[in-house]
Amino acid sequence: MANYWFKSETVTLELGGRSMTLETGRLAKQAAGACLVTYGETVVLATVVHGGARPGVDFFPLTVDFVEKTSAAGKIPGGFFKREARLSDREVLVCRFIDRAIRPLFPDGYNDDTMVMATVLSADGENAPDIPAFIGSSAALTVSDIPFLGPIAAVRVGRIDGAYVTNPTTAQATESDMDFVVGGSRDALVMVEGGARSANEDDVLGALQFAHRELIQVIEAQDELQRRIGKPKIALSKPRDRSALEQEIRAKVGSRLANATQIRDKMQRYDEVSAIEAEIGDGYVNAFRSERVAFDSLEAIDARRKAEQGLADDVKSILHDLRAEVVRNRVLETGERIDGRGTSDIRPIACELRVLPRPHGVAIFTRGETQALVTTTLGGRFDAQTIDSLTERYTKPFFLHYNFPGYSTGEPRPNRGPGRREVGHGSLAERALQSVLPSAEDFPYTIRIVSETLESNGSSSMAAICGGTLSLMDAGVPIKAPVAGIAMGMISDGSRVAILSDILGDEDHLGDMDFKVAGTADGITALQMDIKVESVDWDVMKRALAQAREGRLHILDCMARETAADLPAFVSRGELSRYAPRVTTVMVKPDRIRDIIGPGGKVIRAIQETTGTKVDIDDNGVVTIFSPDADALEQARSMIEELTQEAELDRIYLGKVKRITDFGAFVEIFPGTDGLIHISHLAEGRVDKVTDVLSEGDEVLAKCIDIDPTGRIRLSRKEALADAAATE
Repeated sequence: MANYWFKSETVTLELGGRSMTLETGRLAKQAAGACLVTYGETVVLATVVHGGARPGVDFFPLTVDFVEKTSAAGKIPGGFFKREARLSDREVLVCRFIDRAIRPLFPDGYNDDTMVMATVLSADGENAPDIPAFIGSSAALTVSDIPFLGPIAAVRVGRIDGAYVTNPTTAQATESDMDFVVGGSRDALVMVEGGARSANEDDVLGALQFAHRELIQVIEAQDELQRRIGKPKIALSKPRDRSALEQEIRAKVGSRLANATQIRDKMQRYDEVSAIEAEIGDGYVNAFRSERVAFDSLEAIDARRKAEQGLADDVKSILHDLRAEVVRNRVLETGERIDGRGTSDIRPIACELRVLPRPHGVAIFTRGETQALVTTTLGGRFDAQTIDSLTERYTKPFFLHYNFPGYSTGEPRPNRGPGRREVGHGSLAERALQSVLPSAEDFPYTIRIVSETLESNGSSSMAAICGGTLSLMDAGVPIKAPVAGIAMGMISDGSRVAILSDILGDEDHLGDMDFKVAGTADGITALQMDIKVESVDWDVMKRALAQAREGRLHILDCMARETAADLPAFVSRGELSRYAPRVTTVMVKPDRIRDIIGPGGKVIRAIQETTGTKVDIDDNGVVTIFSPDADALEQARSMIEELTQEAELDRIYLGKVKRITDFGAFVEIFPGTDGLIHISHLAEGRVDKVTDVLSEGDEVLAKCIDIDPTGRIRLSRKEALADAAATE
C-alpha cells in the first residue's frame, strides 16, 4: 500500500447484488472534484473542473465527455495512429444522458465554463461502465466547490422472468425484455433512457419506481462522501434586483407578447416575438447610450460597457420569462396551447409512400410543422456495420441514421457532420424499431434507415420513428407490428399540472418535461425522458404514460388511414422493390467453405464477377447470395452447389477416369471428388486387367455404393450398368 501523505475517503455499498465503491481524494486532486467508482472489475474516474464565466455568454457552458480507454479492456486501438481518437457513438450516447441529467441542476447565476469527464480505466465486460460514469460524475460535482443541486444517481433496470433486475450483467441483459437507464434525485426522476419489447405502461411505470427506490442508497453514499471530504461551495453573487425593470417592461409589452405567442405559424410567431424583443431591447440600450456620462478613467469606460451589456442581458431574460409566463399560464388556466390545440390534441398527420423511384423503401411523414423523409435500404450481411467496442467486436445488421440540416428550421447552418443531438435522436429511433424487426433467419438482410428532417417544430425524432415504420413496410420488410412515437410535455406551477401531447419546440423549451414514448399498439418499445422540476408525482407520471398511449394509438390509426391504398390492412408489402437485392441461402459443411473461397479469395471473386451477385459466408456454413437478378442468383447458387456437392449413396454419376491402378480405377465424379471402382466392380464376370475395360480419360457411369467414415468413396460400374439396363 502506497504511503500517501494526503487523505482519501471511500464509501462502499451493495447495488444489484454486487459491491460498488466510491473513492475521492486519492486521484486527480487538482480537479475541482474527482471520484473513482469501482463496480466489479469495472473502474471509472470522473472529474469536474471549472473556469471563469465567458464574457457575453447568455447560456451555461457545460461540457460532458465520456471516454473509453482501450487499455481498460486490455486492447490496443485499431487504425494507423494506434490511439483513441474521436468519440464513438456509444461514448456520445453516454455523454448525452449524463449531460441531460445534470444540466438542470446548476443554480441560476452560475455560468462558469464547466467540464465533466468520465474516463473508463478498467472494463470487465460484465458491468457496463455507463452507470459508474453517471454516479461518478454526480459524486465529483457533489464533493467539489461547484454549486450543484444534487447529488443524483442512476441505475439500469432489466426484467427477467417478470422480475425487475438492478444493473443486469452482460449475460443477464440477453435474457431481459427491457433495458432502462433511470436517473433521479431523492424526490424525483431526472432522466430516463431505454427500451423494451412492447412492455405495457404499468410495467414501465413499475420499472421506474423500482429504479428510484434502488438509487436512493447511491445518493446517500455521495452525501456521506460530501460530509467527510467535500469542499465548501462557491458563493454566488446575489442577483440584481430587476423588479422595477420587469414592471416597466411588462407595462411596455402589454398584450403584444400574449398576442404574438398565439400566432400558429412557427416562423411568423418567431418573427413577431423577435420584433417585440428587438424593439424593447433596443429602446433600453439606446436610452442608456444617450445618457450623458463623464468618464475619468479607462476603468469607468469599461464599467459602463459592462453595465450596458448587463442591461441588455436583463431585458432579454425578462422578456423570455414573460413569454414563458404567458404561454404556461394560458395552458394552465384555459387548456389552450400556442397553436390553439387542447392538451391532448395531435397535430394533423399526412403520410406518403413511394415518393422516390429508386430507394427500396421511402416515406414522407408530416405532423404539423414537422416533416421527415425516411428511406430504407436493404443490403447483404457484408453491409452490416462493424462495431469495435471496448470489450467485444460485433456487427449490426440494422442501423438508423438521423439528420437535422439547418434548413429544417430556416437556419443557414453549415453541415459539419452528425453532432451529439443527431447521434442521440438516431439511437432513440433505432431502439424503437429494433424489437419489431424480423429475425436474421427469416429476413437475412442488412437494413439501413436514414431519416432526413425536412422541417422541424418539435419531436423530429418521433417523426423519424413513424417514417421509419412506413419506409420499412414500403420496402417489404415483414415487421412484427407498426411503431409510432409521440413527444409529451408537462407544465406545472406546483398545484396545477397540464400534460401536453405532441409538443411543439416552444413547449419543449418552456415546459417542465420532455417525455418521448414510442411503441406498437400493444406496448412501449422506447422511452426517453428529461424532467426539469424538483419532483414529479407518480400519479402524474401514470397519467402521462396513459395519455401518451392514446396519442400513439391515434397516430398509428392516422398512419394506417393515410397509407390504406398502398398498405391494405396496414401490413408490409408482400414483395420487395424491384431494385432491392433478392436473397437465397445454401447450406454447406464448414470444412467446404475453403472450396468456395479458394486460394486468396480467387474462387469467390470469380463467382461474384461472373454472376454480378454478392456472396456472404458465415463460419457455420450458411452461404447467402444477394442479387436483384433472379437468373444471376440461380447461376451463383448452382456454381456454389457444384463446388460443394458431396457424393450420395446409390446415386449414379457420369465420371471421368483420372488414374488406373492394378486393383481398380479412380474416377472423378464431380470436380474435386474422386471415387474408386474396384476391379471386381468393373463388369459382370472376371476382369483380368483394369485396362481391358477402362483407359485414363474415359467417361464412365458409376454408382456410389459406399462412403466410409473417412469420406472415401467406393463406386461400381457393374451396378450402374445393371440399373441403367433395368430402366430401359
